[in-house]
Amino acid sequence: MIRIPIALLLFFTSAAAARAQVPAWFPDVTHQQKYTQHRASSADPHGANDDWRVIAPGATFDVLDTDGPGVISHIWFTVADDEPYALKRIVLRMYWDDEKTPSVETPLGDFFGLGLGEYVNWQSALLSVGNERGMNSYFPMPFRRYARITATNEGRQPVEKFYFNIDYRTGVQTTDADALYFHAQYRQAQPTPGWTNQWGDNGDPRVDKKANLDGEGNYVWLDAHGHGQFVGVTMSVLQNQDGWWGEGDDMFFIDGAPQAAIAGTGAEDYFLGAWGFGDRPFGYLLYGAPVNGGAYAGSRNSMYRFHLDSPIPFSQSVRATIEHGNANHRSDDYFSVAYWYQTEPHAAFPALPSVEQRLPAIQPVGGPGNSGGAR
Repeated sequence: MIRIPIALLLFFTSAAAARAQVPAWFPDVTHQQKYTQHRASSADPHGANDDWRVIAPGATFDVLDTDGPGVISHIWFTVADDEPYALKRIVLRMYWDDEKTPSVETPLGDFFGLGLGEYVNWQSALLSVGNERGMNSYFPMPFRRYARITATNEGRQPVEKFYFNIDYRTGVQTTDADALYFHAQYRQAQPTPGWTNQWGDNGDPRVDKKANLDGEGNYVWLDAHGHGQFVGVTMSVLQNQDGWWGEGDDMFFIDGAPQAAIAGTGAEDYFLGAWGFGDRPFGYLLYGAPVNGGAYAGSRNSMYRFHLDSPIPFSQSVRATIEHGNANHRSDDYFSVAYWYQTEPHAAFPALPSVEQRLPAIQPVGGPGNSGGAR
C-alpha cells in the first residue's frame, strides 16, 4: 500500500540535476500503477455537449458519491452564475466514510482562496484558479469506505451551469492504515472585534505598546480536537479602517497549552512577505498574496500559506490564530479557510453564517477612515 504523506518533498530527476518539484503523494510514473482510475464529471450523460448541471435555489447536488478505499487526487470546478457573489452562495461539503457531519464545509470560492467572492487568477502547490474561472485543488483526500462531495445553492437564483471533474483512484495502492483525513473549515469575522477605535495610526502608543501573550481576542483560523496536523490557510481581508491591516501576529496553541508554541512577528511575515507586502501582488509555491490592496479603508487583500515543508502536528488539539492589529485593536473584516488532516471524529464546526452575513461589506466601526460611531 502506498503511503500518502503530507509534506511536500522535492527531488531531482537526472544526473544533470534538472530539477522537478513534484509532490511526494503523486504516483511514481516509472513504476506500473495498480489502482483503478476514475472521474466523476458533469459530462453530458447522453454524449452531447450539455456538460453541466443546474442547481436550483436551496438544492443540494451530489458531485461525488463513491465507495472506497480510495483517494481523491484532483478537483476542478467552474461555474456560470450571474447572481452577485455566487462564489459565496454555493457551499461545498465533503464527507468521509460514515460521518454524519462534513469534514469540509466552506463557501465554494473561499475553499479556492477567493474569500472576497470575486475571481482572481493565482497559483500554488495545492490550490489554483486559472483562466478563466477554473478552480483546482490538488490536496490528497484519502477515504477508506466511502466519499461524498456536495454543492448546495444557497442563492436566490439557479446556478445555471455547474461544471466539475473529480479525479480519484480506488483499489490497491491508494490508502494505507495510517492515512489521516482531509479537513477544511471556513470562518469569518465581519468585523473583527477591535477593543478600541480611539487611535490615530498603528503606531499610536495606546495600541502599539499593548501586550498580548495568551491570544485572547485573536481571530481564530482553526480550533480542532483529536490528533493530526495543520497544513495551511487562505485568508482575505476587507479593511474597515485606514492603515496597514497586518500588524497582528500569528499564534499557534498546541494541545491545550496556555501560551503559544509558535508565535510570529506580523501578518505579512506569517504569509512570508515583508514590509506590508510592498506595492504589488505576489505568489509562490507555498505562500503569496494574490490580492494586495493599499493601506486604507475599503482595501481588499487575499493571502495563502501552506506548511508542506513542516506541517504543524498536534496530539490533542490545535488552536491556530492571528491578531487583528497589534493586540487586536483593529476592526476589519476577515474571511478564512483552514486546511488540516486528522483522525476522526472531528470536533463540531462553527455554524456556517447565513448568505447575507457572508457577503463582504464595509462595517461602521469607527476609527481612522471610517465614519461609524465610536464604541
